[in-house]
Amino acid sequence: MGTLTIEPHYVTLPNGQIRIWRTGSGPDLVVLAGLTLAASVVARIVGEACPDWRVTAVELPGIGGSSEHPATNLDDVAAAVDTVLEECRIGPSALLAFDMAGAVVGPLAERRARDFAALFLVGAEAAASWAARGNGPGDLAPRHDGTHLTAMWAFIRDCHLLKPDDPTQPATSGEALPSAEDLDATVTAAAVRPVRFVSLWATCAAALERAQGRSVTLADLPGALASLRLPQGCAPLPSTFPAPSGGIWHQYIETARGRVHLRRAGDMSGRPTLVIPTGGGSSAQFAPIVTGLAGDGERQVFAVDYLGNGLSDKPEREVTIGVLAEDMAAVIEALGFQNVDVWGSHTGALVGLELAVRYPSLVRRAVLEGPVFISPDFQHDLLSHYFPPIRPDKWGLHLQLVWNWRRDMFMYWPWYRVERSAARQLGVPTADELHKYAIGILESGPTYDLAYRSAFSYDTADRLPHLTRPALICAGPNDMLVSGLKGAERLAVPGVEVRLTPTTVWWPDPDPLLAAETLAQYRSYLSV
Repeated sequence: MGTLTIEPHYVTLPNGQIRIWRTGSGPDLVVLAGLTLAASVVARIVGEACPDWRVTAVELPGIGGSSEHPATNLDDVAAAVDTVLEECRIGPSALLAFDMAGAVVGPLAERRARDFAALFLVGAEAAASWAARGNGPGDLAPRHDGTHLTAMWAFIRDCHLLKPDDPTQPATSGEALPSAEDLDATVTAAAVRPVRFVSLWATCAAALERAQGRSVTLADLPGALASLRLPQGCAPLPSTFPAPSGGIWHQYIETARGRVHLRRAGDMSGRPTLVIPTGGGSSAQFAPIVTGLAGDGERQVFAVDYLGNGLSDKPEREVTIGVLAEDMAAVIEALGFQNVDVWGSHTGALVGLELAVRYPSLVRRAVLEGPVFISPDFQHDLLSHYFPPIRPDKWGLHLQLVWNWRRDMFMYWPWYRVERSAARQLGVPTADELHKYAIGILESGPTYDLAYRSAFSYDTADRLPHLTRPALICAGPNDMLVSGLKGAERLAVPGVEVRLTPTTVWWPDPDPLLAAETLAQYRSYLSV
């Protein structure tokens, strides 16, 4: 059997977005991913078990890419799923729900009774046992030591390992135990909004009596589906568009180099502006830049997750700043823009520079924050020590590595010099802010370091004189790369302005007045 192609997609509803995962072809099998396996994992295992069906796995509101959808009570969750199926033009189909998602089947079936030829449940007995004995995840609000992630990992793993009705004993039957990688995908999706995960679990547990359908195992499922006579699912996925409620919306786009995840905001008729983030995680922490540059709608702003980072594809390849610049050119081409303004920070500043050097016709103006200027000896030191290997661990040991690695970055430069002389005066972020950074790293996985690492191998001083597009090189006073402004000034490249800005907008909790002033400077420069 060949490797399944699984396509993630955002469906925009009137009050938010829901993410689905689709694979295969044939009659439609709608899957409600439960709360103990990620929808991406469920799409794969159901697709492998039922290769003659088109599988659409729905991520419930509160989880992963659906975590910002506001539905909280069961009827609202069912209504959201119902609208997703309408938007996807899914008609006659079979419905399969995993574990706690069985609670959604009743209210959903009431809405779409004519469409569902059969209802199936996987893990229904386990879910009922968990609910009966009050098994739940407990308090998972972000904690400053990161142990809420460890607690979530242990809870979800135990749901698979232990007998549902006797948690003192390991289960000797049931579906195959998830791998460390599948657990990692599950916890990472559930932890995007951990408090909402807890709430969704409680909501489903209180309504499992609304579960309907025939209990099956994954091994039984193909045989159970074989008797159904349903038409081929043929409607393509709907286009992803901005949410009417405004703010940031999410989109996957297919480029010549892979599937790229975007965070977008602003008026779709406005001036296109590409935000290129630092390396290491996703573009989530750049939300203040995305919304700030979008302003009152004069710009349409899109921030990328690098290929290999965040929610974009994870191709196996060597990565350099040049490779990342080619990726950005592919994004601009896929979106159909003739040229864009660019805002990039740290690694993103280098990518923006290289993009403008290689493709000057694609870049109108650029803001390059904190480009990396480092000496060869420091470069070697950074490349040797900066990037710990991050691999999913069956006990979740990597979670504390990710948390404390990212936390120490706010306290020391570089992070591995934990000594008084290396202390940074940024202030340790709140637990909620640290959580956001950690999730970006976990979403990136083992390839988290590729884009980040490339910045320390780039010769900024050699490439900057080749820039022919107008650019503002800047940094806030507490940026660890602020010394690069002197390097840029020494080069005195025509058309390049060098400026110290009031603050770093995207760092946690900047002074609001200084952040507003800095954003105003960005917008003013890009509006010329």
